[in-house]
Amino acid sequence: MRTAYCVETVRTAERELMARLPEGALMQRAAAGLAAACADVLGRVYGSRVVLLVGSGDNGGDALYAGARLARRGAGVSAVLLAPERAHGGGLAALRRAGGRAVGTDGAEALIERADLVVDGIVGIGGKGGLRPEAVPLADAAGRARAAVVAVDLPSGVDADTGEVRGAAVRADLTVTFGTHKPALLIDPAREYAGSVRLVGIGLSLPEEPELEALQHADVARLLPVPAVESDKYRRGVVGIAAGSARYPGAAVLAVAGALRGGAGAVRYVGPAGQAVIARFPETLVSDGGPRRAGRVQAWVVGPGAGDDAGTVAEVLAADVPVLIDADGLRLAEASAVRGRRAPTLMTPHAGEAAALLGVEREEVEGGRLAAVRELAGRYGATVLLKGSTTLIASSGGGGVVRVNPTGTSWLATAGSGDVLSGLAGSLLAAGLSAVDAASAGAYLHGLAGRFAADGAPMGAHDVAEGIAGAWRSVVRG
Repeated sequence: MRTAYCVETVRTAERELMARLPEGALMQRAAAGLAAACADVLGRVYGSRVVLLVGSGDNGGDALYAGARLARRGAGVSAVLLAPERAHGGGLAALRRAGGRAVGTDGAEALIERADLVVDGIVGIGGKGGLRPEAVPLADAAGRARAAVVAVDLPSGVDADTGEVRGAAVRADLTVTFGTHKPALLIDPAREYAGSVRLVGIGLSLPEEPELEALQHADVARLLPVPAVESDKYRRGVVGIAAGSARYPGAAVLAVAGALRGGAGAVRYVGPAGQAVIARFPETLVSDGGPRRAGRVQAWVVGPGAGDDAGTVAEVLAADVPVLIDADGLRLAEASAVRGRRAPTLMTPHAGEAAALLGVEREEVEGGRLAAVRELAGRYGATVLLKGSTTLIASSGGGGVVRVNPTGTSWLATAGSGDVLSGLAGSLLAAGLSAVDAASAGAYLHGLAGRFAADGAPMGAHDVAEGIAGAWRSVVRG
C-alpha cells in the first residue's frame, strides 16, 4: 500500500530523526538519493549540463548538495540563486568546492535552454499559493527547454497537503520525494505536475494512520470475495439495481453488466428497462413491482439513468441494507433521508454532481478534490467516492484516511462508464464488503478494466464491463 502524510506530520518526524543524527546527516541522505535519481535521468553524468533552481529553504539545500555530487562526477553544474543572501550556506560551499558555480537570475533562462537537466529546488513542502513572480520566468523556461526537469520533494508551486495549484508551478518529469509521499503527489491537479515519482527512504518514523492511502494489487486481492465450497447464489449476496428509464434504458443495462461481474451471486433489477436488461443478460432476476417487492437483497444501487423517479430513490433509501447512490439518484435523494440512514450509504458523484450537492462551481471541486470529498462525506454522513482524474474515497463523516485510486485511464471519460462502476461497487457491497472497501476495490478494478479495454485507443462502457473479469484475474494472480 502506498501512503502519504501531511506536511506537519512529516516535519515532526524529521525533527525527531534529526535530534538523533549528526548535524546535516538527514540532508545528506536526501541529497544522495536525489543525485542518484538525477544520474539515472541523465544516463551519462560526465560532461552533462545541470542547472539548479535554488530557493531559500531546505529543498534548495538538497539541490545544492546533490549538485555537488554531480559536479564531482564531471557534470557542469550551475546554481541559479533566487535569494542569494538566504541560500543554504553548507550546500553552496559544497557545490563550489566540487567545481560548480552560483549565479543570479539574470541570464538564467539562457542557461536553462542549454541544460540537459534542471533541478527544481525553489520551494519546499511548506509553499503556498503558487510561485512568486521572480520564479515564474524560470519555471516557464524549464517548461520550454529540452532538458528533463527533476523536482525536489514536490514541484514548486503546488500545495503539498491538498494537491491544489493556485498559481504558476513547475512541471516536472520526475519528482524525487523523501521519507514518504505527500498528498499532492497522489491528487490532481498537482499530481499532473509531478511526472513520475521516486520515493527515497531517509529513515522517518511515521504514524500508523496516514492522510491518504492508495491500494495496490495485493491489497485489493485481499478484499475480493471468493465463494466457499458451500456457497450458493444467495449466500454470495444479491444486489438490487434500481436504474434506467424510458429515456435512458442503457444505464440500467450497463449497471447490471457491472453488477454481474462484481462478486455477488445474483442481480435483481427493478425499473422500466426490464426488457432491455433481460435481452442482454437473461440471468438477471427482473421485477416490475418496485424495490419493496423485488425480493431480498443485500445491497441496492439506485440512480443511474433514473430520470425524475424520486419515488424509487426514496423507497431504496428506506431499505435497511447498504445503498449506493449514483447519477440522477444523487439529485433526487433527500439529504435528510441519506443522513438518517442506519445502514451504510455510498455516494458516487463526479465533479459536476459533487459541485451541485455542495452548492459550488465545478472548478472549485476539481481544484480542491480532497476538501470536496471530505466535505461531502461529512455533510451527508455517507462514504463518498468522488470520480475523476483522481478518484478519492472518504469514509462516512469525512474523517480518517482518504483512499486514492491509482488505476484508470483518460479513456474512461466515456458515457456509461460510471454506470458500470456503480453496478460493480454495489455488487461488492452485497458480497459483504464495507462501503469504503467496496468503493476502493470497485474503483481499482474499474480503472484496471478501462486500461485493459482501451489499450491506447477509444472504447465504450460495455468494453469496460467486459474487461472486469480480466482485471479481477490480474489482481488475484498478482
